[in-house]
Formats: sequence, structure tokens, C-alpha cells
Amino acid sequence: MIALVTGAAGFLGSHLAKALVAEGHTVTGIDDLSTGDLANVAPLLESERFRFVEADVCAGLPAFDALHAVFHFASPASPIDYAERPLETLRVNSLGTERCASLALAKGARLIYASTSETYGDPLEHPQRETYWGNVNPIGPRSCYDEAKRYGEALVATFRRAFALDARIVRIFNTYGPHMRRRDGRVVPAFITQALSGEPFTVFGDGSQTRSLCYVNDLVEGILRFASVDSPAHWLVNLGSDEEVTVMTIARTIAELAGVPLRVRSLPLPEDDPKQRRPDLTRVRDVLQWRAHTPMAEGLAQTLAWFKTALSTTHA
Repeated sequence: MIALVTGAAGFLGSHLAKALVAEGHTVTGIDDLSTGDLANVAPLLESERFRFVEADVCAGLPAFDALHAVFHFASPASPIDYAERPLETLRVNSLGTERCASLALAKGARLIYASTSETYGDPLEHPQRETYWGNVNPIGPRSCYDEAKRYGEALVATFRRAFALDARIVRIFNTYGPHMRRRDGRVVPAFITQALSGEPFTVFGDGSQTRSLCYVNDLVEGILRFASVDSPAHWLVNLGSDEEVTVMTIARTIAELAGVPLRVRSLPLPEDDPKQRRPDLTRVRDVLQWRAHTPMAEGLAQTLAWFKTALSTTHA
């Protein structure tokens, strides 16, 4: 397979690119490095099956003689990133998605669009099924990301209806693992960084809000399975883990793994921050017979080990 991965130097994109190359596919990765890091794909740069293009997908995409799959994963994805780059977030999920869909259509390629559980907003339905339309504040502080992804989904659906494009959407729930950035804003890298720095854990609200954490290797396996299935029963699926835990449980687990006492600094819950998050995975299990299998403690231990190495290298 010849594949394009946008956002290839980012957290998810880099893991996806590595997995594709490991399977023997030829990959072009594109990233403007605004939130990605070239170090994430450094091991791939020596491979004949990988090329990297530093560019903004909104400005245009590389030329291809042949192309079989477009994985559109370019977008700021953490609260800090999309708060600092709101217009860029809106553009890459609108204009960027249209460019990816148009390229896929022209080349007869399959499009896989990385959407998010944030399309459900602060959900009133629990767990969240793909048929749920969500509870999103269209003018709130998170709307540049939530509504950008919802618009991206609408574009993909339109290309399917109007042009019969083979396009698929994965709504990705809370994912974690190596290559996350320390200054990310999401709970796992924040807690790990604080644990390794000897700082109190910053907990918003009382910590009873829930998340469902999926280790990145499991998620990428699900993405690749979904991308490889011909004519699946559903073209939009939730992907993630349905093991729901509280934020305080995540904090305690990371403190125990790091061997530090759990000290908490409490801050008010941000506006529109979801209070509970768990995917209904019935659809993806029916389509792919897939489920996340890495236990949370094991995945967090591997992530913690990676952060220790990354921090020691940074401080060397």
C-alpha cells in the first residue's frame, strides 16, 4: 500500500506511520511541525519506505503517481495547542480535510479521518454511541476543536454521499503513550511530568470526572484494521477503551508507579470540560472484532519509562 499520513510527526501520526512502515507499506508523512516533533519520526527517516515533507496541509499536498490510503491526522489535539492555535485548528479540519478528501477522490484512495470523542462535547448520553449527536457548546472555549472536528465529519460524509468516496471516520477517545509532549494539557502527560518533577498533581474539580484511557499501540492496531477492511458494515466508529476511571484514580496510579506521594493542587473545572467519557464500542467490535487489551497500569508504566528517558535526554 502507498499511504499518506498527515500530522505524521505528532503523537498519533508518528505511531501510525511507524506501524504502516513496519507492515511493509510505503508512507509519505507530512507535518508543519507546529505541534509535532521531527524526533518522533527520526527512526523512519533511514527507511526507503518513508519520506517526510515539512508543509502545511492547508497550503497543498504532495503529488502522487499512485496512492491507496490517506490518513488525515493533522490537527492540534490538546487543550493547550488548540487554545493557542484556534484558527489553525479550524482550518486544518476544514480546508485540510477537503484537500485530503479531494486527493483521495482523485487517486481512488481510501480516506481515514481522525475525529474525536470531543464531538460528543460534555455528553448527556453515557456511554456515548456513534448515533449520539452530542452536547457541544458552539461558542465556548473548546469549540474551535469540537466544532472543527464536527465540520470535518460533515465534509467526509458529504464526499461519501456526493462522490461515493470510500471515506471512514474514527472517533478517538482518550489515548496516551510515548511521544506525548510534557506541555500537552492532557491528564496523563501532565500527571507524569509533575510526578517526575516532584510537583503536586494539578486536579481540576474534585477529580471525580471520568476518562477511558487507551494505550496508543492498541489504538493504532484498531485504526489499521479499520483501514484495511473492505466495505465495512459501518464507516464511522468509536475507537478507544471502555474501561472508565476517575481522574483521581489515574493520579493515584501514576503516583504509585513513579514512587512518589500523591499531593494534589485543586483548581476549578474548566468551562465545558466533559464530566464523563466512555465509548460504546459495540459497533467497532462487530466490525473489527477488536478491543483495547493493554491494562492501564501496564500502559502507564511504559509511558512513564519513556518520559523518564525523554526528560533525562533533555536535561543532559
